[in-house]
Amino acid sequence: MSPEPRGEKVAVVLFNLGGPDGPDDVQPFLKNLFSDPAIIRSPAPVRWFVSRLISKSRAPSARENYALMGGGSPLLPETRKQADALTAELTKRGHVAKSFIAMRYWKPYAVEVVREVKAWGADRVILLPLYPQFSSTTTASSLKSWKEARGPEAVTVCCYPEPDKFIRAHARKLIETWEVAGRPANVRCLLSAHGLPEIVVQKGDPYQWQVELTAAKLKPLLPPEWDVQICYQSRVGPLKWIGPATEESVVQAAKDGKAILLSPIAFVSDHIETLVELDIEYRHLAEKEGGQIYLRAPALGVDEGFIGTLADQVELALGERAPAIRSSCGGRICPVNWKDCPNHRAQATSAA
Repeated sequence: MSPEPRGEKVAVVLFNLGGPDGPDDVQPFLKNLFSDPAIIRSPAPVRWFVSRLISKSRAPSARENYALMGGGSPLLPETRKQADALTAELTKRGHVAKSFIAMRYWKPYAVEVVREVKAWGADRVILLPLYPQFSSTTTASSLKSWKEARGPEAVTVCCYPEPDKFIRAHARKLIETWEVAGRPANVRCLLSAHGLPEIVVQKGDPYQWQVELTAAKLKPLLPPEWDVQICYQSRVGPLKWIGPATEESVVQAAKDGKAILLSPIAFVSDHIETLVELDIEYRHLAEKEGGQIYLRAPALGVDEGFIGTLADQVELALGERAPAIRSSCGGRICPVNWKDCPNHRAQATSAA
């Protein structure tokens, strides 16, 4: 029997990147993406020019990739499944809760979701980005959009790169994929995360450190004979990016005669980076180099361990008074040199 619902109405706002609904949306979606000062860190006039140039030049190839998935991004439907699963889990735990979705670069935008949350009559608001590892380019940008939309005061979960349920869900997906394939030997397990320009990390973004934390927690749960490596995908533009690059790691693993097993370690939904980049483009690279086995573990999606992680974070956040920001460990999770950590910035603001 489920516990009696508690009185306060809890709105949980799930943030994600967003994606075009169809071919006509691809160029405006790319324009929104590259107009974000968190992505293109240049003065507004330069960013205006660059966003239009990049969106126009990349739109044809991007449309071809989205066509492989039916013409548009599956990210919103997949996120709706996660939102519904989280609402069901919180209801099961006795909360009067509803999950809302706010996308950063396509609909539904934060300004629409702010109206929905207010109309629903939420007593408490929890902001929960679907980026387990914090970055100024993802989480911080999404939270900024909420603030600019005049969203109600909330408790924010800034990151959750290491909770046990989250790590075990990743391990389970990897091992299940390996077992279904017949438990091949000589495995190189590539944990692929979205990359960042090196300069972003050098200026204090803790994303790479948090990805490495996730990998360090995950590795002991995997077969000890696996060769486990971190790599970074989706590199664009002329800047130097953090590495090694996933495509280079895939090529090297194929040359080394390894059975390749990939996990999208920083993605919680299957979308263009997993369904096209990992499943098609990098598979082709491996096959060109003679790779015999290429496996990809699915994103976490509505895995019970992942949804349980999200529900746990909501319940922990409900113990805070808004406005507040917390990581999965409560306070600051990042070492002091990562000054873009939102807990570091909150502490600095309080001290001032």
